Amino acid sequence: MTLKISKWLLLAGVFVPIIANAAVTEEDFKAKTTQNLVNLCTATETDPQYKEAIHFCHGYLVGAYHYHHAEKTGPDSKTEICFPDPRPTRNAAIAKVITWMQQHPEYLNEPPVETEFRALMDIWPCKK
Repeated sequence: MTLKISKWLLLAGVFVPIIANAAVTEEDFKAKTTQNLVNLCTATETDPQYKEAIHFCHGYLVGAYHYHHAEKTGPDSKTEICFPDPRPTRNAAIAKVITWMQQHPEYLNEPPVETEFRALMDIWPCKK
């Protein structure tokens, strides 16, 4: 009896970490929801698609910000995002945005670009 229990405990010890750190899915790469983007941005190094996930995450967030910045640089434009001086590194800014997203589960089913800008405006608002 103890031999059977030991085998089950061993199997559980092997498979529980796999279940706890679910792999990135093809659906995540469609980035329809904030949760999809969070899944990509928080992929672990053991995930078979880790590099692709992290590159997609950074490309999505930086690309959306660059578009926003280009739209807000005209003479009559006004941005709602004001980074501190010195400006955070790209990795530090992305980490703050992802942490904010995880702390606001009410937005996980929203489009990720909308949640990104909610986060940016909340983390680095401009003084009025």
